[in-house]
Amino acid sequence: MLPFLFLVAAVSRTAARYTPDWSSLDARPLPSWYDEAKLGVFVHWGVFSVPGFDSEWFWWHWQGQEPPDPKCVSYIKNNYPPEFKYTDFAGQFHAQFFDPEEWADIFKASGAKYVVLTAKHHEGFTNWGSPNSWNWNSVDAGPHRDLVGDLGEAIRNRSLHYGLYNSLYEWFHPLYLNDKKNDFKTKEFVTHKLLPELYNMVVRYQPELIWSDGDWEAPDTYWNSTDFLAWLYNDSPVKDTVVTNDRWGAGCACKHGGYYNCQDKYSPGQLPSHKWEKCTSVDTLSWGYRRNMKLQELMDLPTVIKDLVITVALGGNYLLNVGPTSDGTIPTVFEERLRGVGAWLAVNGEAIFASRPWRVQMENTTIPVWFTSKGSSIYAIMTAKPVETTLQLLTPKTSARSKVTLLGYSFPLSWSPIYPNGGLTILLPELPYSPGHAWTLKLDNVQ
Repeated sequence: MLPFLFLVAAVSRTAARYTPDWSSLDARPLPSWYDEAKLGVFVHWGVFSVPGFDSEWFWWHWQGQEPPDPKCVSYIKNNYPPEFKYTDFAGQFHAQFFDPEEWADIFKASGAKYVVLTAKHHEGFTNWGSPNSWNWNSVDAGPHRDLVGDLGEAIRNRSLHYGLYNSLYEWFHPLYLNDKKNDFKTKEFVTHKLLPELYNMVVRYQPELIWSDGDWEAPDTYWNSTDFLAWLYNDSPVKDTVVTNDRWGAGCACKHGGYYNCQDKYSPGQLPSHKWEKCTSVDTLSWGYRRNMKLQELMDLPTVIKDLVITVALGGNYLLNVGPTSDGTIPTVFEERLRGVGAWLAVNGEAIFASRPWRVQMENTTIPVWFTSKGSSIYAIMTAKPVETTLQLLTPKTSARSKVTLLGYSFPLSWSPIYPNGGLTILLPELPYSPGHAWTLKLDNVQ
């Protein structure tokens, strides 16, 4: 097997302390739970869920960018009184049907091993009672409820890992706007808002993953990212288990941090040397809930499964996003996708969870076949149904002891070698129904 270059390990409590510089922080081994997990659920939920129009960037598109998006301007003009302000949406963010136990059951049924909830998006509204976000948080306004804490308890009761998304910047915070006006030579926002809130959030909720975002307008030196991460890795209550991404300042993405996001919906195309994650959304046009979304704008289940398979074969984790409504329900179509992923993983999860990339990631003879490995087994995942009753795999090197099975099928499959030193032709049975239109062959005693 090709050496797997990702730095992944259990972090020892006796490890040397990390210094607030990238050479030290980047050398920290990634806690092993993350690479083994492979699949997570992303949840974009906040005040932006109330208008449920355009995307979670609605406020910026309406009143931030120049010129404003005419669709957003018309939406407000046609549906709200002339004096209506975006902050008025907070009073309509009731979350009255939010049942964290039900959400956690759905996420568990998806097969996901971790969940990442938006603690704060770019609009600045926190889904918990942040002492640094007075009257612009889910306890003082809207739901009058600690959404972060309530969901976290339900998630952990199901033995899932819990992560929190946090935007470094806030579109309209006056301290941030003043720092921006001063070309980020001042740090009033970071000193008095961002960092106290981050420290409080970590100590209070102890997330095992911090999904940082909103970093691109200023360098990491403005955000004090390395100081925060050094504290996180050395002295925080989650110092041994926490995982971070790479969005800690302009130019950091795909270069610094824990694992790499690089960009939204990133796919490297080949096996990278660093652990990475693909974040993507069932709704291809938005991360937050849109009341006007259409079926053709959503990823169907086979597309989701194929995307998951390719991501894992290339050594990545797959973070699949859903956007709940402002009343606290997960739209049925999103639930259907998540449960569909879980149904596929119930049969094929052996090839996904705790797997490693193989020496060859993909071959395409008559259909695309993606490879993963675990121990002495190789998994060949067919992301399309073969049109013939045989399948040729040219890469595996077989021996007389080699064995081929189909996950979810009771009997070994017949096969024959193609060349003396490699390749085999597999006789396929009638393939059983697969909710994701993908099937997994398990090859034992092959190289």
